[in-house]
Amino acid sequence: MPKPNAPLLALGCEGSANKIGIGIISHDRTTGKSAILANIRHTFVSPPGTGFLPKDTARHHRAYFAQLVRTALIEAGVTNPSAQLSCVCYTKGPGMGAPLQAVAVGARTLSQLWGLPLVGVNHCVGHIEMGREITGAADPVVLYVSGGNTQVIAYAERRYRIFGETLDIAVGNCLDRFARALRISNDPAPGYNIELLARKAASSPSPKLLELPYAVKGMDCSFSGILTAAELLAAQMREQDSRVLRGEEVAADERLTPEALCFSLQETVYAMLVEITERAMAHVGSNQVLIVGGVGCNERLQEMMGQMAKERGGSVYATDERFCIDNGIMIAHAGLLAYETGFRTPLEESTCTQRFRTDEVYVKWRD
Repeated sequence: MPKPNAPLLALGCEGSANKIGIGIISHDRTTGKSAILANIRHTFVSPPGTGFLPKDTARHHRAYFAQLVRTALIEAGVTNPSAQLSCVCYTKGPGMGAPLQAVAVGARTLSQLWGLPLVGVNHCVGHIEMGREITGAADPVVLYVSGGNTQVIAYAERRYRIFGETLDIAVGNCLDRFARALRISNDPAPGYNIELLARKAASSPSPKLLELPYAVKGMDCSFSGILTAAELLAAQMREQDSRVLRGEEVAADERLTPEALCFSLQETVYAMLVEITERAMAHVGSNQVLIVGGVGCNERLQEMMGQMAKERGGSVYATDERFCIDNGIMIAHAGLLAYETGFRTPLEESTCTQRFRTDEVYVKWRD
């Protein structure tokens, strides 16, 4: 264990979806500052038109776990984990069952091997705390958008309270599944490739915005109907392509393109997210927005949110792909914050759960 007053170091293990990440962070107990010592990640990429199955993703995580841990220790300069690290943190949930279990087994093994305590971390809280640490946002309304979650959150009385959320699928899942319908590559990420196609449409002289359902219900939203409508348009586009190959004519104003479909889907779903976020800002009286989660990397979403915040005299905080996309450093950071308050996860309780809501966590480290 570290010496008194020496910086506390934690190793974080993340694997709730198709990315396995190992991170090592340092908290200086004197200054209160944090330092990122290592942030290593590897992504399981499935073929175009397919998603990632839990069993295949878990197999990927098991194959890369030890390699990433060794690389992270070397990068962080940790030669004696038992003496230099304070704890081993892992993602307890939410996420996909098999990948979560694969990484949890690895974290338990490290804990036993090095004689260090375990700290189970809520994946969503990890995103929030890492976003706050990197951006310096004091007390923002948080828009958490990823492949598995869509929530509008604000802090109150040591809980991250959920003010609004998706009623069905997450916005990231909507984008990923639409990418499959268009057979867009999953490398580096389907959402990023949708963003690139949407930019092409937006840069044209007259971008074509196709009509899609707009489903905001109070503070909540729904994406399944939008996805169905977009998939129907994709099917129409493929039929038009077949007609052109047969030598038939399709009117220029009726022609559908992948760029127009991606542009229309992005504009619609992001407008919905901006609306519910603005409503939450008005409700809690905040002028700060923090965007976290993998979808938070999208520059168009950041731009639209920035326009709204500027009109309200506020500001938007976001991070780049190093911290927006699932990573081990966010688990290390949130876990170490909990560890410093005395929180530990006994070995017999070091389970995983696919359902672990953000507001279930008692945030003892905040006032």
